[in-house]
Amino acid sequence: MPRPAMPRSATPPSAVSRRARVEDTACAPLLAVTGDSLVLAPRRRTGSPTAAFAGTGRPPGPYRRLFSAPGTRAFTAGNLVARLPMGMFSVSAVIMIAGSRGSYALAGAVTATGLAATALVAPWTARLVDRYGQARIAVPATALAVLGSLALLLCVRLDAPDWTLFAAYAATATTPNTGGMSRARWAHLYRGDAAALHTANSFEQAADELCFMLGPVVAAFLCSALFPEAGTLVGAVLLLTGVLIFASRRSTEPPVAPRVPAGSPLRTAGMPALLAVLLATGAVFGSMEVVTIAFADGPVAGPVLALQAAGSCAAGLLYGRSRRGAGLPACIAAMTALMSLPLLAAAGNGSLPAVAGALLVAGMATAPTMVTAMTMVQRLTPPAQINEGMTLAVTALLGGVAAGSASGGYMVEHLGAAQGYAIPVCAATLALVLAWGTAQDTKKARKP
Repeated sequence: MPRPAMPRSATPPSAVSRRARVEDTACAPLLAVTGDSLVLAPRRRTGSPTAAFAGTGRPPGPYRRLFSAPGTRAFTAGNLVARLPMGMFSVSAVIMIAGSRGSYALAGAVTATGLAATALVAPWTARLVDRYGQARIAVPATALAVLGSLALLLCVRLDAPDWTLFAAYAATATTPNTGGMSRARWAHLYRGDAAALHTANSFEQAADELCFMLGPVVAAFLCSALFPEAGTLVGAVLLLTGVLIFASRRSTEPPVAPRVPAGSPLRTAGMPALLAVLLATGAVFGSMEVVTIAFADGPVAGPVLALQAAGSCAAGLLYGRSRRGAGLPACIAAMTALMSLPLLAAAGNGSLPAVAGALLVAGMATAPTMVTAMTMVQRLTPPAQINEGMTLAVTALLGGVAAGSASGGYMVEHLGAAQGYAIPVCAATLALVLAWGTAQDTKKARKP
């Protein structure tokens, strides 16, 4: 007698039996001995990230795995709120001061003073964070910075003397390095996990680019749509709110070392050379911004600069999905090559759309370079000084931005905006030369 055909949707009895046995085994209770009796103990699921994704059929993506640790989403949300004003304050101050006093020179001098004060104060603030903890230092330091912003607002509003503007804006130098503190948390949570740390640094770099892309736009809108002081006021509220949310997530905060090493991370082998690379890299960013503003020469300069940040943001997110990163010399070599595209576009037909497209492509080399450099900073810095190490890296970048801005402005004024794009190429080439030396110093530092 012929055997009846089994429907395609049906499952063979043998497979059903095997699957049932597996499910029964996975869900079956365990036997436990209590005193002189044998009882059934229910099987419990573990709360590890790996167990949370068990049974999904495929491993979690790098970003989903990154945020599987408890508390990571909350401190990231607070950090993003606190980081957005970093792209708002300088633009808001320039619009507010220039509109009130009628002098862009005064506005630029005030913001430059604040940048210089931040470069001096930030490493000391970070050292206190390492010694006493993020929450204990970041909150009062932010409160002082917010008071400085409000003082600047009042000085402008009440038409106070010019010197009060410099003093008030310099008081904002106590603003903690929120991006560095966030990277310090990732380094603490995933120390020893190179893949997760690579993804975390890529995400943080993308967040930096996003905030500095949206910050100026938000600031300009608030100052023009509401009143000139609106950008500074909203930025101060966002900064304080974000830091309070960030600091409240104590479970992910790096523990305070019982004894912080004496001296600075600058004494670590390989660190000075790496900071020199970051100084030259900052010059690339600073000169590119000034030259692009001069080349666009109008309100379209903001969207054109946003294209470069958008390219970097997208590249950062994609770079974080890769299983391993490239070396720092390779990243800077790619950046040097891509930074020549705006120069070629400007020197060729001089079309603004062509330059904008070149900036979008050139920005894609920024994030991989910064991610790799920040990962090296984390590896070289002692765990007890991680916040200070990250802040020193940011300070080096700020110093490079200031030097690049001055060099780009000089080049534009004497040779023209199109020729000014040669400055980022030269700065990137210098960074590439220094990166080769940094790679050798890092290898020596890893040797016992």
